[in-house]
Amino acid sequence: MTMVDSSVWIDFFRGSLSPQVELLEKLLEERAALVGDLVMVEVLQGFAHDHQFRFALRRFSYLPTVTIADPEIAVAAARNYRSLRAKGVTIRKTIDTLIATRCIALDVPLLYSDRDFDPFAAHLGLKSALPLAAS
Repeated sequence: MTMVDSSVWIDFFRGSLSPQVELLEKLLEERAALVGDLVMVEVLQGFAHDHQFRFALRRFSYLPTVTIADPEIAVAAARNYRSLRAKGVTIRKTIDTLIATRCIALDVPLLYSDRDFDPFAAHLGLKSALPLAAS
């Protein structure tokens, strides 16, 4: 199973072509994609039209959903953020810290195209679903 970040889902729903979208399509065929609850929020809130929202919601309804944050993950995410900050890396979004930390805790790879996840892979053991997922 592989967790998929909103950065890839957004490209998928826009019809963009990328190595990440190609892998997502394969994961969907194999029923090997996970969606995080907070990822679902990020993606669904971005749709301007109800029919797009409903289409995406139907796609998500077929996938296993993972709760991203709980008290244990919240504390671990804060520690991860502080660890990266001490290395001179500032993560721009708290939600990315939570997603990366949940993936690390579950020991599942993350499919992403957001460069904020690269430090988690480089320093904290996050598994990237693609060797060079972010550019």
